[in-house]
Amino acid sequence: MTDAAAAERAHAIFDPIAATYLERDGVDFGPMFGSEGLRIRGKVFAFVGHLGSLVVKVPEARADELVADGTAERMVIRNRTMREWLILGPDQPEVWSPLLAEAFAYLDEITPRG
Repeated sequence: MTDAAAAERAHAIFDPIAATYLERDGVDFGPMFGSEGLRIRGKVFAFVGHLGSLVVKVPEARADELVADGTAERMVIRNRTMREWLILGPDQPEVWSPLLAEAFAYLDEITPRG
């Protein structure tokens, strides 16, 4: 599968889920790691990566669990493993919505209200 086809497949999963979040106060799209991500009050909590995967931010302990059980892998940028950012492939779309919900709840909780 080409990168473009993978991204298209990922957006077919992500976009309908994202649409439900965009109806909420304080949620919009903004730039993150070269992509457009879902943000709550300016802080990105989820986006489709350039290889067609879902990228979400969750608490470090939850990230540890998801990596340990094989659901996700940690995002690595310039040889630096990100503690709270996870990558999930499009081969498991059933976990995208629940993990988007977790990421939203986490960032909503830790992002100051203006």
